[in-house]
Amino acid sequence: MQLDFLGNLERTHTCGELRTNNAGETVTLMGWVNRRRDHGNLIFLDLRDRYGITQIVLDLEKSGEAHKRAEAARPEFVVAVIGTVRQRAAGLENPNMPTGEIEIIATELRLLSDARTPPFSPAEGAIGNEEVRLQYRFLDLRREEMQSNFKMRHDVTKAIRDNLSQQGFLEIETPMLTRSTPEGARDFLVPSRVHPGEFFALPQSPQIFKQILMISGFDKYFQIARCFRDEDLRADRQLEFTQIDLEMTFPRQETVFRVVESFLGAAFRAAGITLGNNFPRMTYDEAIRLYGIDKPDLRLPAMVECAELFTPEQATILRLAPGSPFVVVRIPGVGELSRKERDDVRALYPEKTVHSATVVDDFKRLEKSFPEAVAEIRRRTGAVEGDLLYIVGGATTIAWEFEAGRSVDKTGAKRLSAHQRQVYEMAGQIRLLLAQRFADRHRAFEKKGGADDYKFLWVTDFPMYEWNEETRNWDAAHHPFTSPHEEDIEAGLLTSDKGAVRALAYDIVLNGMELGSGSIRIHRQDVQAEIFRSLGMSDEEAKARFGFFLTALEYGTPPHGGIALGLDRIVMILAGAQSLREVIAFPKTAKAVDVMVDAPAAVSDAQWKELHLRPTVKG
Repeated sequence: MQLDFLGNLERTHTCGELRTNNAGETVTLMGWVNRRRDHGNLIFLDLRDRYGITQIVLDLEKSGEAHKRAEAARPEFVVAVIGTVRQRAAGLENPNMPTGEIEIIATELRLLSDARTPPFSPAEGAIGNEEVRLQYRFLDLRREEMQSNFKMRHDVTKAIRDNLSQQGFLEIETPMLTRSTPEGARDFLVPSRVHPGEFFALPQSPQIFKQILMISGFDKYFQIARCFRDEDLRADRQLEFTQIDLEMTFPRQETVFRVVESFLGAAFRAAGITLGNNFPRMTYDEAIRLYGIDKPDLRLPAMVECAELFTPEQATILRLAPGSPFVVVRIPGVGELSRKERDDVRALYPEKTVHSATVVDDFKRLEKSFPEAVAEIRRRTGAVEGDLLYIVGGATTIAWEFEAGRSVDKTGAKRLSAHQRQVYEMAGQIRLLLAQRFADRHRAFEKKGGADDYKFLWVTDFPMYEWNEETRNWDAAHHPFTSPHEEDIEAGLLTSDKGAVRALAYDIVLNGMELGSGSIRIHRQDVQAEIFRSLGMSDEEAKARFGFFLTALEYGTPPHGGIALGLDRIVMILAGAQSLREVIAFPKTAKAVDVMVDAPAAVSDAQWKELHLRPTVKG
């Protein structure tokens, strides 16, 4: 088989462009052979590019040479076709193709590139073996679904960039090679050839640099930023990812919220979805009480308290610890579970829940013993026939301390104690487990084709610190540049009650997935020093780790704050995909390997020597 040169031939139209109004025109199309059908004197080629598919007809009687060339063509060959657009005969149209009312009667066919038989056909709608897809990613990306995902990603990214530009933000790049600073995950380190024994780090985020940009007077910054974190992978996490990063001076939390809601509205409109205005707000403690998690999925009903419906004696009979929160979980439409189904669900409980929680999952039996309490539970939860109800509370086998908390926030509500939070979180785990296990029954996760499919939420007032059982110390729950609430600083809680300190931190959540986190930052030197000391960091250690940033704070720092959202996650949700690998062009597998290029890989002895390093493990 002889291949042809393109010569001075130029494409006149794409494979998704032609319609009946083009009938009679002479056109030149180029692309891949999607499918080939040989009917003897007639050969049909479905020609594909990223814009669509057009049917090509090669008639032996009308163009013998082109027909002969088509006999050699196979799927994934790259070809050029010259021919005339013809409207298909009545009854022969293909309603499943935008170009299905026309076809091209070829007068010339050039075979520009041949192809081996591929391990899978890009014409297929779904490919089962993901590792094979990633190994042959160049074929996988030809599939219509993948082409659509990346067109959406482009449209969404452009809409965000345009919207932030219109809001007065400047796009500024920050370094890829920087200093290693603690930001919650392992750094990727890059050895320096020029400075033996010293390393750059790839940025986990542009956090410190964007704060320095605010100190530098840029007022509003954004970046579609590449970030790197050396951590274990899962469906919604990759080693390298892209975030929508922004910072601004003199903001309140609400200022940040308005900016984010504006660009998310633009992003979703680019995907054909119009969102409502003003996403709901909820404090961290409210989220834990109502949903048992700090990233609630609002497509499912909230949990309902029911502890006061049972006397201490009744609670003990049910093996629920008196004084513990008792929370009712409702999953609509699932119905009562069989005994086997209940046993199957119990086998899935997390280990902590098995040992620390009591789960009442047989409501028929409960109703016989406590009919009045169950009637009130049904009233409070709004349960109807066919809804699944569970009660979750602390187990009597555990010595709980359910104090109400020592501090009161500005709403007058007491903060949750650690043990209360643990019970709510266990209930939240059960809630999500049931929802995922019986998703085919309750159908709350099904897309209905509108804005109601996307339940956004702002979660605010996160704890400033979290207790580390291993080190027996308080750690920063976020990065150490997050500002506490002014009232909590003035109340002396930084030293007297770290567990009660609220951060001016906020998350944007969509359908139970955290899209992004942000905060109002610390702009005062004295507060920043106090935060470092409260984390057990000496002034000398703080200077060694963050000296350049602390120096910048000494030269007039405006109040500032910002947020970073995961672009990959936004596109994944809009595409209806189950993994980030569907919306990242060249992702890593769950084992952190790029199977297409076979990376990571060993390097030569010369490269080790040049970097003044030696391996401790033989490759």
